[in-house]
Amino acid sequence: MATTTKSTTKKKKQSTKKKLVIVESPTKAKTIQKYLGRTYRVIASKGHVRDLPKSKMGVDVDNEFEPHYISIRGKGDTIKELKAEAKKAKNVYLASDPDREGESIAWHISHLLGLKEEDKNRVAFHEITKDAVKEAFKNPREIDMNLVDAQQARRVLDRLVGYSISPLLWKKVKKGLSAGRVQSIALWLIIQREREIKKFVPTEYWTIDADMKKGKDAFKASFYGVDGKKTEINSNEEVQTVLAKFDKKKPFDITSVVKKERKRQPQPPFTTSTMQQDANVKLNFKTGKTMMAAQQLYEGINIGKEGNQGLITYMRTDSTRISALAKHEASEFIHNEYGAEYAATKPVKGKLPEGAQDAHEAIRPTSVKRTPAALKPFLTNDQYKLYNLIWSRFMASQMTPAIMDTMTVDMEQNGVNFRANGSKLKFEGFLKVYNKGKEKDNILPDLVKGDSITMSKNNPDQHFTQPPARYSEAKLIRTLEENGVGRPSTYAPTLSTIQKRYYVKLVGRRFEPTELGEIVNNIIEEYFPDIINVDFTADLENNLDEIEESKQDWVKVVDKYFRPFEKEVKNAEKNMEDVQIKDEPAGYNCEICGAPMVIKMGKYGKFYACSRFPDCRNTQAIVKKIDVTCPKCKEGDVIERKSKKNRIFYGCSRYPECDFVTWDKPVGRDCPKDGNFLVEKKIKGGTQVVCPNGDYEEAVQK
Repeated sequence: MATTTKSTTKKKKQSTKKKLVIVESPTKAKTIQKYLGRTYRVIASKGHVRDLPKSKMGVDVDNEFEPHYISIRGKGDTIKELKAEAKKAKNVYLASDPDREGESIAWHISHLLGLKEEDKNRVAFHEITKDAVKEAFKNPREIDMNLVDAQQARRVLDRLVGYSISPLLWKKVKKGLSAGRVQSIALWLIIQREREIKKFVPTEYWTIDADMKKGKDAFKASFYGVDGKKTEINSNEEVQTVLAKFDKKKPFDITSVVKKERKRQPQPPFTTSTMQQDANVKLNFKTGKTMMAAQQLYEGINIGKEGNQGLITYMRTDSTRISALAKHEASEFIHNEYGAEYAATKPVKGKLPEGAQDAHEAIRPTSVKRTPAALKPFLTNDQYKLYNLIWSRFMASQMTPAIMDTMTVDMEQNGVNFRANGSKLKFEGFLKVYNKGKEKDNILPDLVKGDSITMSKNNPDQHFTQPPARYSEAKLIRTLEENGVGRPSTYAPTLSTIQKRYYVKLVGRRFEPTELGEIVNNIIEEYFPDIINVDFTADLENNLDEIEESKQDWVKVVDKYFRPFEKEVKNAEKNMEDVQIKDEPAGYNCEICGAPMVIKMGKYGKFYACSRFPDCRNTQAIVKKIDVTCPKCKEGDVIERKSKKNRIFYGCSRYPECDFVTWDKPVGRDCPKDGNFLVEKKIKGGTQVVCPNGDYEEAVQK
């Protein structure tokens, strides 16, 4: 009898065992736990658990590039918890992100837990919703070793490149430097653009704008050409020749009126790259900030009664594909909210960039019914702004084109041609939700061929061609993508690395190379030309894609790229000369020991230091004076400083004795109304001198 009771108790204990699900983040675990219920336990690995060692290369180049993985330092407690939970679980499922890196994390966890390779324990979903998660658990699969091998090939190659070049830079230039595949190309592109700017020679050109009238109706026109042919004006002499050909007091004849209907198509939904670009341009988000907010929206946010919900699909993708279910839901929403005329019967399809994997859907809301306005109370400001952008872009992609009525009017007198262009929004289409209010009407009066009009004023204006613009984050990402360099997951860390290393700096939201960046780039150009060869790197990305598709062996791909590189490293070790970054004289002496102070290059830029270093360790930050006396203490100078977030502010040079600080630049004058100091504020269209108390303002300076 007693034996039977023990046996029954044992069976009950076995039946209460839970199925273990391992994901990367605690937030994702919390969201998924809610969908799966009590029979599952969801825990987080908190990212990677195994990697190559930081202290050495960790790759055996003589033994088929075998990587030597170790448990990541600081992850001991997490690994213990994973092993303990796996031991008492009924089944173990690995539900890391649905990309190469996620597959690699699943493989490493599987290895640590001693799971069998043939076990169907890998679960992947592209959005964290109840239906998507439950459907994925109905169809678990084996770990895809092709995905793992593709990620491993990238990791091994990046380690071989980084850990081969970086020691050389440490030895020949200075400690703390590094070089990598994609970051070297990003740096090279920025420096190439800087070289183009320095070589650029501006060219003079002129325009002639005119105010025209038909009766009481006024409109604007511009010089087009002579005798019906488009003509460029390159000097003031040419302007005077044109002006001499016609009489301003005499009428111009309308020679042509062309009316057309122009359609403006919506853009496809976001990929990772286009999301980063749009967020940078429209929200002024850096790529890291964009990806952090997107990760939070993907993993799940508590939205009140519904609890934790994944609000967008997976945010690392190069596809613009949309599921049939999402299209149907969007179409239904558009019909109900805006009307049938706004719903596209054939929504716009994006063209995939060269080398795109098209493994996932585009970035879209998991449900269009969760409008930005409805979710605003539950989101942070950054989350709301990005969600609004994603939601609007997706909805717009499923809507009809905007329709514009355009009008082109040509006018002539004595062989001199002027042209006026007008447009009017006829039908909003997708502009109802995206770029709302950005299209401005330019309405011309009702003109017909043969009408006579008068010129009330003309305004010749001199211009000069401008050099190519420096790269913004958005433009650099677009250029990398267009050249097939990098993949969705690499753009944000690449831009972050070249800034952290002080190879480039952001000035007015544009990248400028530093002296250190130019030195590193020159070394790579001379000794490692393949690394900055765009075609070479794009070809490597294609080979990684082919490993994923089981068309190539990862060891052979790594060997193909590493062996020529290995020769370049040996040549550099033999022939590269030491590069000395010369210290510039600072122009004054050290107040501690009296030796001359010099300007040194550090990790975060230039600074003043004593020339007797390390015997004397006196250092000072380089400050930029703005020739204004501190309005508070009347003794110190106002200097330009930078916050931890790299934002410029102004403070007193006597800090901490004087705590004067302001975000706006003081101008050195007092307000005529209340005697407070005046500041220069940046506003749309220029700058304006104002009183911080709001009692006084001067005219806008453009």
